[in-house]
Amino acid sequence: MEFSRKSLVIETLISAIFLLGLSSSSVAELAAGHATTSTTIEFPALNCRKHSAVLTDFGGVGDGKTSNTEAFKAAIANLSQLAADGGGAQLVVPPGKWLTGSFNLTSHFTLFIHKDAVILGTQDESEWPHLPVLPSYGRGRDAPTGRFSSLIFGTNLTDVVITGNNGTIDGQGAYWWKKFKEEKLNVTRPYLIEIMYSNQVQISNLTLVNSPSWNVHPIYNSDIIIQHLTILAPVDSPNTDGIDPDSCTNTKIEDSFVVSGDDCIAVKSGWDQYGIKFNMPRFTCISPDSATIALGSEMSGGIEDVRAEDITAINTESGVRIKTAVGRGAYVKDIYVRRMTLNTMKYVFWMTGSYGSHPDPGFDPKALPVIKGINYRDIVADNVTYSARLDGIENDPFTDICISNVNIKLTTKPKELQWNCTNIQGVTNQVTPEPCNLLPEKEIDCPFPEDRLPIDNVKLKICSISSNF
Repeated sequence: MEFSRKSLVIETLISAIFLLGLSSSSVAELAAGHATTSTTIEFPALNCRKHSAVLTDFGGVGDGKTSNTEAFKAAIANLSQLAADGGGAQLVVPPGKWLTGSFNLTSHFTLFIHKDAVILGTQDESEWPHLPVLPSYGRGRDAPTGRFSSLIFGTNLTDVVITGNNGTIDGQGAYWWKKFKEEKLNVTRPYLIEIMYSNQVQISNLTLVNSPSWNVHPIYNSDIIIQHLTILAPVDSPNTDGIDPDSCTNTKIEDSFVVSGDDCIAVKSGWDQYGIKFNMPRFTCISPDSATIALGSEMSGGIEDVRAEDITAINTESGVRIKTAVGRGAYVKDIYVRRMTLNTMKYVFWMTGSYGSHPDPGFDPKALPVIKGINYRDIVADNVTYSARLDGIENDPFTDICISNVNIKLTTKPKELQWNCTNIQGVTNQVTPEPCNLLPEKEIDCPFPEDRLPIDNVKLKICSISSNF
């Protein structure tokens, strides 16, 4: 594969951080896996595998009660020995309910989850190993020390595919949400899928439900394709972000549907001094209490050159939200958004310079973030309470904001102050309701890069498995 260098259809193009977007021809070309004969299932993947095995070959029992943690580990350990032979191996999870704890993937490997298969995350904490805190975070999100390994985990991998023909991964998160709300966690909750320090990663054609916390967390990775995911969690479930690309480059996220209790997509790059030290910089969303796409608040490694286009969001707190604070340092810059259709929103535009949670008191209060080059254009919004809340930082304003061709229709009971602006600088053109004085009118179409990104040229292969389980 060849690469270059965060309701209801979202397409987003990303240059250094991520890309959301899919043409109609690509949808047809890369549709979910389907059976072409009675014995073969075809599916798109980065690479096809010479060798194939089924979880039952290693003692797996799909009754929803028997633990399959050791079966997954044995299968992957055996198949990992074939990585150098013909492009590696694939493990098929056949129809059934497969209870398991955390297990680790390997390189040159495909995990294929059949459409009638459900991987169930166990509620036995002994089957979730503990990991150290992430170096760019400095502590766990739920508790200061340690974190549980994710259900499907991998680190230092090359060429790994997690896919299916809409098979399901169920984290059975209610157990974890209850412990979180009752403040009984001593270790941070697991995610459903986490891949670290890896490249050439594909996560696609799956249904993810009831994650204990974040659903998909690629971190310190490059060359990633995430597509055709359905992610579902109750809207009051804590921190069930959909997809959180974290300190990643060359990443594409496209053609997915998310209903969650937190941000649908959150682009991150580390937390305060830990992120500064580490220094790695078509989509459907329903999330009444969070953003369609959030940039930050953990952005201390920097977020740059994000492109988002053709986005529809329904009943979501905000469209694209930028979250930062004194102590974060780094930057969010060169953000380009166009052609958004929003319905039932609290805010259309929201930038926050006082998102003040910190991992510990050791953050540097002189580490001021740079927020600049934020561009929005061609936006239609209906049933809106607040047009904009744009709060920069005193003596550190957010600059070079450009908003053009925006038509916002208000709810029957809107806020009287529609544009609440402090410590910002920029321009607007053809925007209703009338923006604040800090965003004066100027005849301008806000920019959006028109170059084609090399990641768009990556072509997935059509691979197959036998359906004789």
